[in-house]
Amino acid sequence: GFAQEGRREGPGGPPPRGDRGPGGPGGPRGGGPIPFLRDLNLTDAQKAQVKQIVDSFEASTRELHEKMRTLRGGELDVMKDGNFDEAAVRSAAQARAAIEVELEVARARMLSQVYGILTTEQKAQLAERRQQFEQRRKEREAERSQRSQGDK
Repeated sequence: GFAQEGRREGPGGPPPRGDRGPGGPGGPRGGGPIPFLRDLNLTDAQKAQVKQIVDSFEASTRELHEKMRTLRGGELDVMKDGNFDEAAVRSAAQARAAIEVELEVARARMLSQVYGILTTEQKAQLAERRQQFEQRRKEREAERSQRSQGDK
């Protein structure tokens, strides 16, 4: 859905900030850190607002990303002495899941804020793109299903 389309985070969180390539935060095509914004012809004011929203999101989730990196670093600890401790594995998995929930909510909030600065025309373009994306996804699923049926 809307909240997932732009997600491009690696296992440890968002990619490093930097200047996000040629043209600064919006990049040469105006997409910047949120790919679905590409080709929507954002105004300079909208690009500045997007940058402010994204910067705020990154600052507000930095601690969560750090916690996640720490928790992921301990994943191999369960193998260090060869003893399986189901309670410890479950506890660590639940801690990571709770952070993932918070990150997903924060990302959805950020995307909602970005969506709120789009013009009616840009929202219509985005809706059309999403419809095309869903149609292509359904076509790919149907192709995979046909191929797997042929394998049986």
